[in-house]
Amino acid sequence: MFQPNMFENLHHHLLDMPEKNLDMIRDDDDIHDSNMEAAPSGDDQDPNQRPNKKKRFHRHTQHQIQEMEAFFKECAHPDDKQRKELGRRLSLEPLQIKFWFQNKRTQIKAQHERYDNTHLRNENEKLRSENMRFKEALATTSCPSCGGPTAIGEMSFDEQHLRIENARLREEVDRISGIAAKYVGKPTLTYPDVSSLGPSRSLESMPNFNLQQGMAGEMFGANDLLRSTSSHTQIDKPVVIELAIASMEELIKMAQIGEPLWIPTSDDSSHEILSEDEYFRSFPRDIGQKQMGLKSEASRESIVVIMNHMSLVEILMDVDQWSNVFCGIVSRAMTLEVISTGIAGNYDGALQVMTAEYQVPSPFVPTRENYFVRYCKKHDDGTWVVVDVSLDDLRSSSIARCRRRPSGCLIQELPNGYSKVTWVENVEVDNGDVHDIYKVLVNSGLAFGAKRWVATLERQCERLASVMASNIPAGEAGVIMTPKGRKSMLKLSERMVLSYCSGVGASTAHTWTTLSSSSPDDVRIMTRKSMDDPGRPPGIVLSAATSFWLPIPPKQVFNFLRDENWRSEWDILSNYQLVQEMAHIANGRDPGNCVSLLRVNSANSSQSNMLILQESSSDSSGSYVIYAPVDIASMKVVLSGGDPDYVALLPSGFAILPDGPGDYEGGVPEAGTVGSLITVAFQILVDSVPTGKISLGSVAVVNSLIKCTIDKIKCAIVSDNL
Repeated sequence: MFQPNMFENLHHHLLDMPEKNLDMIRDDDDIHDSNMEAAPSGDDQDPNQRPNKKKRFHRHTQHQIQEMEAFFKECAHPDDKQRKELGRRLSLEPLQIKFWFQNKRTQIKAQHERYDNTHLRNENEKLRSENMRFKEALATTSCPSCGGPTAIGEMSFDEQHLRIENARLREEVDRISGIAAKYVGKPTLTYPDVSSLGPSRSLESMPNFNLQQGMAGEMFGANDLLRSTSSHTQIDKPVVIELAIASMEELIKMAQIGEPLWIPTSDDSSHEILSEDEYFRSFPRDIGQKQMGLKSEASRESIVVIMNHMSLVEILMDVDQWSNVFCGIVSRAMTLEVISTGIAGNYDGALQVMTAEYQVPSPFVPTRENYFVRYCKKHDDGTWVVVDVSLDDLRSSSIARCRRRPSGCLIQELPNGYSKVTWVENVEVDNGDVHDIYKVLVNSGLAFGAKRWVATLERQCERLASVMASNIPAGEAGVIMTPKGRKSMLKLSERMVLSYCSGVGASTAHTWTTLSSSSPDDVRIMTRKSMDDPGRPPGIVLSAATSFWLPIPPKQVFNFLRDENWRSEWDILSNYQLVQEMAHIANGRDPGNCVSLLRVNSANSSQSNMLILQESSSDSSGSYVIYAPVDIASMKVVLSGGDPDYVALLPSGFAILPDGPGDYEGGVPEAGTVGSLITVAFQILVDSVPTGKISLGSVAVVNSLIKCTIDKIKCAIVSDNL
């Protein structure tokens, strides 16, 4: 019997599910119209009225359908903002728009599958006809010498070759048909167009290929087998697959084995170093010998994070989410080719070729570029493993300054939505161009090692948990009145942090153009022209960044920079006036991890209309204090739950790292406790006309601003002995 709250509960459950899972539900349950109106809840129903068993459907008008069809041709996956705008125009809820587009994608997918099946059936008939022709030719062939029947050994070379090739093709398409039937979920009696795959070897015939645990079937989904080969990478896919499987086996052993592979640095320390001799004895050198001039860096760390294991897998396998979560480490990333999407509904068996650039938040440390394959697999014990391994040796004339030996993580599900993550970083790199003040940090492995990855992941998981909170926690006071306003402010701050990280490192792969990287004060100057971007003010923006050292522990520097009571000592935006916190959102266990809205108490009329949005975050690997001026009118829209994407931001701020291992005994890579490496970066609008030109005066002003800020910070911290 239909319960009054049944559909309402299902509705909320669907809202919490990822979009991929929603598409799966619609495929499996054949939902043709998902815009059903929920029955009244138990609180709203008349107790004397029988529950309404019949589902009511909302039928779209012809105009609404035409508009959505036209939008679908331009964008089949609208984001939240596009759904809201489309719903406003058509007088529909964003959820109705979302369901219509999901159903439309399902319909298109079904049409493609029907077309593929028809195509496969035709190819099957061609193969059958060809096979019959071969049989007839064999039956009527006679020996040219005696006129008798021809034995197989007397057939021409071309006929033998054709017969062998035909048999091989039949075996190959039979195997592919079986895999397709497994994933599509229905019997398939037709065959794919194997000619598009070229004369490659079958998986079973590859030398040394590991077929344990049904890897041949699980590596490929039906859609991948029918998709034509991309020309991005021009690599040998069977070799890549074999390398990925071997790398995963190596990663699992490196994550689980202790001595003699990993040697503890002391009896009471959890830190350990990799024995290179034992490593090269234990594992094959699949990516080649260690290149001359490259230094080995290997580290391993484990942590428990507040995030579901499947959400972690999705973050790692979605290049955009991965880049955003680790924006302080990943300055640029791109998926070049998807060899396998994995089993339908999740990433089990997913395999993709990628390129990425890794950074330290400083222009003094060169970025590390990697061209690699990422492979994801769920194992029998429920553990998910994601492994990266470099593919540079598969490209001709490739000289890599950094190579990733099997690196990645193991993810284990824990109760109550927690996960245990074991991270391994194993690279070979040339650190020759690192600035002197960063050499100790980089050579110790702290700059790019596993400790920094897991610390960043832990902090970001806590932040995401804060964003997902449906109410305003006790203790968060100020001008934020609604959960929507709280979420909008966190979203705006997230964009501010991403923008800051994109311009603070040594990467030049973004929309910035480098003007100078070797000025007398070691300040790197970059410029960008902004046009038609609601998230940035129009005009020419200068970004200036430099790094310096202070003999003060990182935590003390972090507390000083984020404290609004000391802001007037160094921040030119405050004009030496007192600063007051108007709103505060905690987004982590550390009291310093928060998003704040600050107001400058100034009699100046232009400054009285300005607020400062600030996010401060700290973990065991480093800290950030990032801020941007915002006008009051824009923040009122955000605090009321409005769209934060239209608020123009130019972020500035600080990245604070330890100056190296604090304890050199036994080579323990502990966080520094003596000095701090501080990167300061400003983004400033120097001309409101995008077609204008940069003047030398503008560059000089930005250089002077950075130098003045550094001097004031040094004076306030060192002289006052905070």
